[in-house]
Amino acid sequence: MILGASGFIGNALYKELYPYFDTHGTYFTDNAFYQKNHKFHQYDVERESISVLLENLRPNIIISALRGNFDAQVHAHFEIINYLLQNKNTKLIFLSSANVFDAFTNYPSYEYDKTLSQSVYGRFKIKIENALLRLPNTKYVIARLPMVYGANSPRVQEIKKQLQEKEAIEVFSNVVVNATTEAKLTQQLHYIINRNRQGVFHLGSKDLIHHNDLVTEICEALGEKKPLLMNVYDSNFDRFLAVIPKDNLLPKNLQISVHEVVTSSMVS
Repeated sequence: MILGASGFIGNALYKELYPYFDTHGTYFTDNAFYQKNHKFHQYDVERESISVLLENLRPNIIISALRGNFDAQVHAHFEIINYLLQNKNTKLIFLSSANVFDAFTNYPSYEYDKTLSQSVYGRFKIKIENALLRLPNTKYVIARLPMVYGANSPRVQEIKKQLQEKEAIEVFSNVVVNATTEAKLTQQLHYIINRNRQGVFHLGSKDLIHHNDLVTEICEALGEKKPLLMNVYDSNFDRFLAVIPKDNLLPKNLQISVHEVVTSSMVS
């Protein structure tokens, strides 16, 4: 069961998994396609309890790619945790973020580093992570994601639009990041499900790049050699916002490099 299956990452996951599993998903906005598809279920995280869907569908694996009101999401995840505790052989795969480390700026972050965030978004993710970490290991996967690119990603679509309209693209010149694509991310999560892996995973590229260099290289891959960039400096020193895999490594064919992230921007 994929929560948020109509969003960019949730929908990519649905397409990856449904040929192999009895896969259901939730959507929020009225949509004729989803209404006709009996595998999709309308769900409003702010007004409805997720417990009703869980009790009706009895999923073994729940993947949370939810977006929306943070307080409502926290409440929904605590309901999910209650479901996990009451049902054997159930697991939550929670899509978290590099932002759980955004208070640490001097180095990249590994799977079992302490989390600390200055942002509301990062603290919201930490709250759910901490609740999951109190469960038995078999009950959860925490998958921390960096920025997600790829030809059909909102980030690359926005870059294409800005290039077309000759708008300045905002870049963070002294922020060091890693990245991934939705195609690689869905393959990685498919592997984690198949192999019944558990614990904390960092699903970013194995190498790092400055954010402005990453955006510049993506623009060059899209055919624009001299993109108009607006440099934003939020400190006088390099700071890191990167989730590097170290302890829970996936097979080499499921690892990704920054170069692959860049080249993926060209293929739709």
